[in-house]
Amino acid sequence: MSRRLISTGSPFEKTAGYSRAVIDGEFAFVAGTTGYDYTTMTMPPDVTNQSRNCFKTIAAALKEGGFEMADIVRATYYLTDAKDADAHFAVCGEVLGEIRPAATLLIVSALLKPEMKVEIEVTAKRRSL
Repeated sequence: MSRRLISTGSPFEKTAGYSRAVIDGEFAFVAGTTGYDYTTMTMPPDVTNQSRNCFKTIAAALKEGGFEMADIVRATYYLTDAKDADAHFAVCGEVLGEIRPAATLLIVSALLKPEMKVEIEVTAKRRSL
């Protein structure tokens, strides 16, 4: 299977030289995803809804590549404020509670834009059925 690039259609992907996801064989590598609602191009003010939007975008990219959320084996979370961790983890539990990938949380000083509170990247491996 050849390498396949998944795009959200954002002009920033071409400008910055990245893909939302890269499918390579049985693996999907999803780029760091922030909490934009791409249907309205708005950013919710709270980490809970930003985290939900991150997972919504990730799920769409995985689906386009022929993967499911249950295929996620690794997740990395970047938060700009440690006080948001509990709210973020509540969303992670809703979305990944049964999947339980290996995960890392990093508290960072900032993301690209000040309104960004969370960024999530994942790796998925197609499950053998």
